[in-house]
Amino acid sequence: MYRYKKYNTIFYYLSSLSLILGIIIIIPLILSFYLNEGNQIYRSFYYTSLISFFASILMRLPTNKDKIYIDLTTAMLLCSLGWIIVSLLGSIPFIIALNKSFIDAFFEAVSGFTTTGITVFVNLDTMPKSILFWRSLMQLLGGLGILTFFLLISTRSKGQIWQLFSAESHKINVSRPVPNIFKTVKILWSIYLGFIFLETLILMALGLSAFDALTHSFTSLSTGGFSAYNESIGSFAQLGFQNYILIEYVIIIFMFLGGVNFLLHFRLFTGNYREVINNTEFKTFVKIIFYSTSIITGLIIILNTAAEISAEEIFRKVLFQVVSIITTTGFGTQNINSEFFPAASRQIFLVFMLIGGCVGSTAGGFKIMRINILSRLFKGEVKKIYLPERAVLPVTIDKKIISSKEINKVSGIFLIWLIFILIGGLITSIFSDLNGWQAYSGMFSAVGNIGPFFFSVPKMASLSPVIKFTYIIGMLAGRLEIFPIII
Repeated sequence: MYRYKKYNTIFYYLSSLSLILGIIIIIPLILSFYLNEGNQIYRSFYYTSLISFFASILMRLPTNKDKIYIDLTTAMLLCSLGWIIVSLLGSIPFIIALNKSFIDAFFEAVSGFTTTGITVFVNLDTMPKSILFWRSLMQLLGGLGILTFFLLISTRSKGQIWQLFSAESHKINVSRPVPNIFKTVKILWSIYLGFIFLETLILMALGLSAFDALTHSFTSLSTGGFSAYNESIGSFAQLGFQNYILIEYVIIIFMFLGGVNFLLHFRLFTGNYREVINNTEFKTFVKIIFYSTSIITGLIIILNTAAEISAEEIFRKVLFQVVSIITTTGFGTQNINSEFFPAASRQIFLVFMLIGGCVGSTAGGFKIMRINILSRLFKGEVKKIYLPERAVLPVTIDKKIISSKEINKVSGIFLIWLIFILIGGLITSIFSDLNGWQAYSGMFSAVGNIGPFFFSVPKMASLSPVIKFTYIIGMLAGRLEIFPIII
């Protein structure tokens, strides 16, 4: 009976998820009609919508709405399968419209929905705008989580429904603005969409087209990093946009906002400024950005790797890449593989790929809060060496004691995180001619859901399907924080 309830629940919610995706895909379909992009592009979205509706019907037929039962295990299974299903369906337009292989299309869709931003597509500048819009829309949906979006528009159920919210991992252990799960999701998405609307208006005021402003707002707040241009945000300077400097600073600000715990945004909007200012994770986040930007800028000036560039431009390029990588957005105004960045700065970037942004944000990575917990655990162990044996030194964050259960979970996630990166790096080295530095950067980027790596996009596109499949697992595991994928 328990197994039946589990399968019944999973198929019921996957059916709803497929239905919602089938409706959402109509948006780029309408755009492709409006832009008159041709029958092949129309069909790619039309067939995807039909397949999504058909899959929804097939999965709904054997289910019984009155026998829904959700526990944490079922929720995690549903979470993993949900992300896989939407990525499979989301890959269909790439297969039909761009004639991409299944592995490349699936890779791109997983990268989009997990807001990783690694791309295996080249010549973005010449792609149909509806396809570019779909890539950005995937990252919008993936930013705060597909299931949270699903909960927002499909149900106001109470009780065990919170397990679905919990299963999307890095929003599990943060406090909620309000006890009611539906209202919590509504608040989070209201803040999220409000920021996107504001950024879109600002970018349009600075000279970007409505399309560029909207798609880049989708992918900066979601910390996804997909761009409509091969050179990412650096394209605006190359194309001669008059306000490209202001555009870059605006995107820096909104990437930063995406990397901050959304609960702090709520606290800020409700006038609780002290809690924001005194938040340990937020202060650590700001310090990391400030010190790393200062160090890397200093290295560039001392080593004279950018002799013909003004101090302001050096600072802006460094700040942009620091914020882009620590928030796991992955946008670029300067290639991190170029001589502009000394070797030491690239090592700092690699560490940022592991750390990521704040808990409860749209950023990927291990999360700054967990780094704080592990560092305080280490400090406590050092202190115990010269204190009496009976001394008790609990790990505290913001005057709250972190339970041993949570510490064990954080330690376990960190270990498995490193194992995933180790295995992925080894597989990359075996099935490619990349050196060790490049091989591990690819898996760091996948598991950290960040995007940049220390080799070229064409090289990524040419990698073995074995490596791409490994990165797909890494992206899903990183986004769902290991446990749902393992289960």
